[in-house]
Amino acid sequence: MKSCLAAMVVQERVTLKTVSELKSLVVITGMSGSGKRTIYKAFEDIGYFCVDNLPTALIPRLLEMSALSGGKISELAIVVDARLGESVSGFKPLFESLKQAPYRTTIIFVDASDDVLARRYSETRRVHPLAQNRSLTEGIRAERRKLSEIRAMADLVIDTSDLNVHDLRRQIYEDFRHSEAGDHLLVTIISFGFKHGIPYNSDLVFDVRFLPNPNFVPELKSLSGNDPEVCRYMSNCSETHEILAKITDMLEYLLPRYSREGKSYLTIGIGCTGGRHRSVMLANELKKQLASENRRINVIHRDLNLR
Repeated sequence: MKSCLAAMVVQERVTLKTVSELKSLVVITGMSGSGKRTIYKAFEDIGYFCVDNLPTALIPRLLEMSALSGGKISELAIVVDARLGESVSGFKPLFESLKQAPYRTTIIFVDASDDVLARRYSETRRVHPLAQNRSLTEGIRAERRKLSEIRAMADLVIDTSDLNVHDLRRQIYEDFRHSEAGDHLLVTIISFGFKHGIPYNSDLVFDVRFLPNPNFVPELKSLSGNDPEVCRYMSNCSETHEILAKITDMLEYLLPRYSREGKSYLTIGIGCTGGRHRSVMLANELKKQLASENRRINVIHRDLNLR
């Protein structure tokens, strides 16, 4: 299969470069149970032409067909499932060829922790594809070993361990709905509670647990950092303004440098104890501080509804 796929890629290199009508190609792959189908549906919602479970050897043919669509297919998303039995090493020449094409190509690897994947399979009572003759945990580990090389090739790794279906879809909408406009660096700010764990995919984490806690104010306890009463309470503390200014200052320095180096995604965690008051308010304010015409900033309140 490896030599066959490699030969196919070599034969199709010229074809890939001639697909001028295509503006954006997204290849979605990753761990079983990580949320690939949710992402697939999100791309359908924002207008991509989507193909599920396509063998990699057929991708060049699909691209060639899209060139014959008369511009009707300008954005294409493909789910590639490594369980099809193809040689993992065959992905490399194909992905390298795709990267040389004149349209924008993004390879997304969808992941989650082993514990989360195991829990999802246990809850749905589905059989893991690599756990037919072994335990669920062994099947997940075997798949992770098999896909490690593909994960290393990805432009974007989305860890869904801490995301529900709605957060995951929202992230895709924010990432790709306006993918051609402005700064290509997408900044995601995640508010969270340390007692629920740090978000797995954070690049930077800021701890704001030193700020006054509205949770200990009876009339504010049931509210959140989205409510004006909590915002006013937080704003009355000079340290709120100080830490917001310092974080903003650091990010104003870092963001253009990340963009200059070609970084596409930056995830910033803002954490308090429970993830309902201080971190939510700070995340919202940080988005306002960083907002500009060319920036894409997404805010996720991960633990807002947890107790």
